[in-house]
Amino acid sequence: MKVLTAVATATLMLPAAAMAGESADALVQHLYAGTAAEGLPGAIEACYTLDEEACFAQGMLQMVIAYEGLAQDLYRYGATTPGTPAAAMLLGIGSGLETAPANPNPEQLTYTALRTVLVDFLADVDMARIGFETAGMNGDYVIKIDPLKVRIDFDGNGEATENETLGVLLGSVGEFADIPTPDGPPPGGKKKSGAPTPEPDTTIGFDRADAIWFAGYMQVTAAPVDLVLAHDFSDFFDAYLHRVFPKSGLPMQDYSMGSTLFMDPDSDAFIADIVAAFHTAEFPVTDRERLAGVLERLQSITALSRKNWELILAETDDDRELVPSPRQTSLVPDTPVTQETVDAWMATLDTVDKILAGELLVPHWRFKKGFDLNAYFKTATETDLVMLLTGQGALPYIKAGPIADANSFAEANRVFGTDWINYAFWFN
Repeated sequence: MKVLTAVATATLMLPAAAMAGESADALVQHLYAGTAAEGLPGAIEACYTLDEEACFAQGMLQMVIAYEGLAQDLYRYGATTPGTPAAAMLLGIGSGLETAPANPNPEQLTYTALRTVLVDFLADVDMARIGFETAGMNGDYVIKIDPLKVRIDFDGNGEATENETLGVLLGSVGEFADIPTPDGPPPGGKKKSGAPTPEPDTTIGFDRADAIWFAGYMQVTAAPVDLVLAHDFSDFFDAYLHRVFPKSGLPMQDYSMGSTLFMDPDSDAFIADIVAAFHTAEFPVTDRERLAGVLERLQSITALSRKNWELILAETDDDRELVPSPRQTSLVPDTPVTQETVDAWMATLDTVDKILAGELLVPHWRFKKGFDLNAYFKTATETDLVMLLTGQGALPYIKAGPIADANSFAEANRVFGTDWINYAFWFN
């Protein structure tokens, strides 16, 4: 469920009632009907005619197809959130964690099949990014969409029902962003009275700047997938992933409960699997070009963010903005965007660029020198998480030079404070 929630949250920023041309109308219809795959060929064909709205539709539909396909694959192989009630209570994170897969009869999963799932997802994400980047090159359009009405066929039964809308699936996300669901409370925590409450407007007006925003998020999504695929993680797959796919025929599937060693058979076996996960967290790099490509994706994220803000700051309208300029209205209550906010974000991008270029080093607790992230992506032959953390595995990338510290992110710390993670997610 954690993966599905992340998938759903990433898809939250989707379109509502279109006010533009035929391509926008078709996009909204397919999103609300849960027929993204049917609408994609027409959007691609129209995009070839330099119809910017069609290119935005191509990116949006391809993105939905990517997340829908990933969700269906996870369901097909019986993915679930690993957890044990006893261990959860011990760690103070509550009990009653779901351990049974959503799909009671999953298919057998192999290491090769899992890599195929990730490769297919990555291909769809990259196609979506191309559509969004094209839609961000030119055009003056606004496509209004209600994210809560978007339907996605998560279980792959061929039908996206009314129970598979993002509004139903996300539930509390509207409360998190103070964008209420139709059946939820009004914004600002106001209680409903006996009088009828008007249905809240949960639409977002997507424009050229938002196309670049989505392109950046496609790179945010793709980078960790590419990082995984650059390595051989088969030992980790065999040792631990039966906890994620408990009925899919993995080697340790039948041994998720053993004898009692410390607490109880369930919790002790879970702890043993955690130890095995750490022991197998040594991943040989099998695709050096792909690993170097992760660096390029990360550098692209900051470049797209700069382009996004260039377009945002040039806007003259104020129409249900996903990310507003200092002159526009924020849809997030009590969170206006000011020029000081923008300046702090640009300063943060400058710092991140220096880290990615190897001009500013990442601190390592064991060394007075810093870790060159640029050198790691370009030259690493393995990623041993334990050895990197303890020090020996980091030695090839340790060098003298300026090291990032709190002062490197002083503006972000001053302006964003403890909310910096929320701003980073919002601003991309």
